[in-house]
Amino acid sequence: MITKTEIKKQLKELGILPNDIVLIHTSFKAVGDVEEGPDGFIDVFCEYLSEGTFIVPTHTWGVINKDNNVFDVRKTVPNIGVVPRTAAFRKDGIRSLHPTHSVWVHGKMAEELTKNEEYAHTPGAVGYFWDKLGDIGAKILLIGVGNNKNTFIHSVEERAKLPNRIGEAYEVKIINSHGKEEWVRNRPHYCTETDDVSQYFTNFDRPLTEMGCQYFGKIGDAIVRVVDAGKCRDLILKIFLGAESDIFLEHREIPENLWK
Repeated sequence: MITKTEIKKQLKELGILPNDIVLIHTSFKAVGDVEEGPDGFIDVFCEYLSEGTFIVPTHTWGVINKDNNVFDVRKTVPNIGVVPRTAAFRKDGIRSLHPTHSVWVHGKMAEELTKNEEYAHTPGAVGYFWDKLGDIGAKILLIGVGNNKNTFIHSVEERAKLPNRIGEAYEVKIINSHGKEEWVRNRPHYCTETDDVSQYFTNFDRPLTEMGCQYFGKIGDAIVRVVDAGKCRDLILKIFLGAESDIFLEHREIPENLWK
């Protein structure tokens, strides 16, 4: 069994500081048998980041759509894994009201980062949560997963205004923690070329590593990428804006002249 004390030691070895802003994407299976299970795993981060902010994506893009268009923050279950499913309904943090790309936030910036997310209207809208990560010094820990699970890169696509990434709007009913209802408009990820644009985000691994935007370590038994959100955004934005066409819809090496 991997103890909470051991994971805290690994966080320190990764260079994570108690006042950091940390978001995790996690394969809990890859981490191993953790003391007290998913709740214990979440507790580790909440305790270690005693002066900072801890964030768990609680996405529901797999269940909320134009035909199933009610997001109840008290009941709607995340579709992306056991850690998100556990975090979403904990009372020691705040879950945002974005209907498809909500996050659960614990700590110093919880209220600030979850405020007004229901009005983002797209998954990674400029000026809203996912876009803000690049401005606030956030560290993204990809724990047992790769950049194909790095939702933040979608916000860089939106900032770059890449075409063929966002679908048609539909109405969604938002129900907050007090039971208050409100209708908003939401536009999902959509691309005519593929059902999963993010599978190609692994193309950025070499540029991100060689340019110092990500480095590697371990948590439990899992390999971890520590991604600096600001550096990641700046490099990928440079790549997006420097390309003459949309070259990001297939597995390929990104030409060095776009990132070196």
